[in-house]
This record gives sequence, C-alpha cells and structure tokens, in this order.
Amino acid sequence: MYEIRLHGRGGQGAVLASGILAAGVVEAGKYAVAIPSFGFERRGAPVVAFLRIDDKEIRRMTNITHPDCLICVDPTIVNSVNIFAGLKPGGTLVQATAKPLAELAIPETVATVGLCNAVRIAMEIFKRPITNTLMLGAFARTTGIVTLDALKQALMDSDFRDAGLEQNLLALQRGYDETEVHTIERRAAA
Repeated sequence: MYEIRLHGRGGQGAVLASGILAAGVVEAGKYAVAIPSFGFERRGAPVVAFLRIDDKEIRRMTNITHPDCLICVDPTIVNSVNIFAGLKPGGTLVQATAKPLAELAIPETVATVGLCNAVRIAMEIFKRPITNTLMLGAFARTTGIVTLDALKQALMDSDFRDAGLEQNLLALQRGYDETEVHTIERRAAA
C-alpha cells in the first residue's frame, strides 16, 4: 500500500485534490481511498488530507501517520507544521516552492523531491494562489504512480467540468511539465 499525506491551508483545495487524485488512480485501474481531515474550518488554517493507493481493495480509513509521500500545496506551511513527521525512510516530497533544492531543509528520510513553482504558475492561470491541480501534475511527474491522462480524465469527471475545466487542465499540464525532480544521494556516515 502506498500512502500519501497532503498539506495545505484552508481554501487551497488540498482536500479536493486528494479526491481528484483518488479518482485518477481508480481511472488507472488501482484502488484508492481519500480521507479528508478537518480541524479549523477557516481559510488559511493548516489543512491535511490523506490518500491510500493499492492493487487490492482498501479497508483502512484512518489518518496516515507514516506516509510514503508528502504533497505540500503551500510553500509556507513548513513554517507552522512539521510536514515531515513520520515520513518513511526513502520517502518522496512534492513541494510547491520557488526555492531551489539547495535552499530547502530536507530531512534524511527524503529520497526524491519534486519542486514546482506552483504559486507563480497559479497566479498566471487563475490570478489567485490556488495550487491544488498544479500539484497533482507535479505528483504525477515526480512519482509516476498515476498518469497525466488518468488525472485529466478524473478532472473532466469532477466538479470542474462546468466551470474552470480548461484552466484546471492547463494547470495540471503545467504542474507536470514544470516540475523539477531530484534524487537525493545520501552518504553513509564514516
């Protein structure tokens, strides 16, 4: 089972993104369960959502404390929440940020990093810093767990089909195309 934890702020669509990602995974022929988590239900408050992916039916509906992958849709959330808590060794980080890898504090547990300047792209497309669909494209590029085509189909089947579909499809594509993927080589202690 592959477990994902999404971090963002209220109003950025992290919970919606987990549902669209789950639909994309199902579109690709796997099983997926999206589990929203609501704390402070106000715009700007830290929000977390969870997603499990497997080749067989999933029955576990609990929060994820030891994820394989973190998707962070907000570049500032790391200043107020320890997003890396419980990340499995060899884990993956998909981060919305304008910073290069060398300027980020990446813990030893992270082996793969996908960086996307999602806020800049979102401002160009939506005129607002809504990064959720961009980061789904970034996830697809970074992990290969779901295809861009499966995510596009999930998006077309979602609530966006009536409003904003073209913009969100563009955001998904640009998130995929403009994500830089890095493999972190760790040296063993001497």
